[in-house]
Amino acid sequence: MTEQHHDEGSSHLTEMDLRVRALETILVEKGYIESAALDRIVELYETKIGPHIGAQLIAKAWSDRGFRQALLEDASKAASTLAETGRVGEHLIAVENTPQVHNMVVCTLCSCYPTDVLGLPPTWYKSFAYRSRTVKDPRSVLADFGVTLPAETEIRVWDSTAETRYLVVPMRPAGTEGWSEAQLAKLITRDCMIGAGLPIKPSEVA
Repeated sequence: MTEQHHDEGSSHLTEMDLRVRALETILVEKGYIESAALDRIVELYETKIGPHIGAQLIAKAWSDRGFRQALLEDASKAASTLAETGRVGEHLIAVENTPQVHNMVVCTLCSCYPTDVLGLPPTWYKSFAYRSRTVKDPRSVLADFGVTLPAETEIRVWDSTAETRYLVVPMRPAGTEGWSEAQLAKLITRDCMIGAGLPIKPSEVA
């Protein structure tokens, strides 16, 4: 009876989900991993790290000139005040967008990404198309994301590596004077902290 109930409860799982569960069961039974350790890792990625951390950093940089300078000078140290920093956080560099320069981040070799402040990378970030096209023609990649920049704006592409990760500090939208950090954070998306997007317009969240 128990087996039947388990099968019915698992019927909604995809083939990949079932394979992952089977592999997890084998590894636990052989003593290679502990279920509790896996649960802690999942909880970490679901609740403690993610793009909300990066958004808080950017919102604080927009609101506090001193913190902005600290973030640009030593992003790893500044991020440690909010992020669950680990190996990635020790090699974090913040690059700031301006009216003259727009920054984009890519990993040309694989999918190196600042997980401490942005969580897990999106699927498209890991794709060969994004990795190759961003280096060769970043403006067309931005257009695919619905971003059109003035022709005179320089686009700088930063290549993440196992040693160095990048966080884009987007420009603060006009019309947000007097906004709290919590309000500002709602404008900041994962994509704009990679450079593949722009902050949400204030009118869309007000």
